[in-house]
Amino acid sequence: MSETESERELDETEVEATGETVGEAKWSALRELERRFPGIDKSAVSFAVLSEGERGLLGVGYAPARVIAKAGAVPPPSEAGDEEPDSPAARLRELLDRVCASLGAPVRIDIHEDEEQLVATLTGPDLGLVIGKRGQTIDAIQYLATAIVFRGMEERKSILVDAAGYRDRRRATLEQQADRAASEAIAAGESVSLDPMSAVERKIVHVHLQEREDVETASEGNEPNRFVVVRPV
Repeated sequence: MSETESERELDETEVEATGETVGEAKWSALRELERRFPGIDKSAVSFAVLSEGERGLLGVGYAPARVIAKAGAVPPPSEAGDEEPDSPAARLRELLDRVCASLGAPVRIDIHEDEEQLVATLTGPDLGLVIGKRGQTIDAIQYLATAIVFRGMEERKSILVDAAGYRDRRRATLEQQADRAASEAIAAGESVSLDPMSAVERKIVHVHLQEREDVETASEGNEPNRFVVVRPV
């Protein structure tokens, strides 16, 4: 890239960053793009290396590596704040804003409501903080939202809090575990216990296996170590 090109004004989808190595400069630029555009597709980011840097001798003549990163498909902005004041959707957004801010995880919140359910989808660069180990944090957030959002209202709906498709991925994993446990229980002719999981996840296992006639399920143990047992019929 020429000197003229490197000095041109960057548009909002581009970031220039530096680092001791090209790799570090790319990482720094990517983090800045994630901060600007939560939920960005990392695979769609392209890089242009302006300088590979120079280490210098004994720290003399050191020059950092410089890169420009350009975002590909930028996520559309969240339709924040357009819910009716004090509506369940507005209450849910306010709660999630406060909780995620307390966790130190900036997120974009998209809320969808139908006749039966209120769904909040979170996107952002630090969703691991929101999801937690085995989904314990996001399950706790969902439980809290269910208890608070419809307080004082006669009509209630179920609430689902998701983070960039985590719920679907976790459901698929749990259903695979449930199927394996069922096969093991039938083959061995004895009960098979799954790992401890939340009430939300235990329900997924129970529902997934309830149509089968060769096994039955039950929850045993005490919270927070309650687990599902799969028994051959």
